[in-house]
Amino acid sequence: MISKELAFTIARLILDKKGSKIIIQDLSKLTTMTDYFVICTVDADVHARAVMDHIKEQLFLLNIKPWHTEGVSNSSWILLDFVDVVVHIFKDETRAYYNLERLWGDAETQEIKDEHDATPAYTK
Repeated sequence: MISKELAFTIARLILDKKGSKIIIQDLSKLTTMTDYFVICTVDADVHARAVMDHIKEQLFLLNIKPWHTEGVSNSSWILLDFVDVVVHIFKDETRAYYNLERLWGDAETQEIKDEHDATPAYTK
């Protein structure tokens, strides 16, 4: 699965578990560390773990496993690193504090609000 397709698949999986404020940032022209960020907001620690578990379980079925996972014990920011795609699952206040969207403001970004949006197309 190519990285763009993986990013949009992850966005759809987040929608399955009612994650909100989902964005995909294309970092491929800005850095070599990863191609895409998928960023979302959740309401509570339990919600964060549910989103994380759903992503991991569904991608495992496709034989895709994260290279690294961080933040599970705290759950205000869970990071799933799939190498070419890095997923950030934030509680609202933590997302506002770190403001990754501003840090990577030059990236092409797409907001994902529903299944229709979760198809590979970009706007700046």
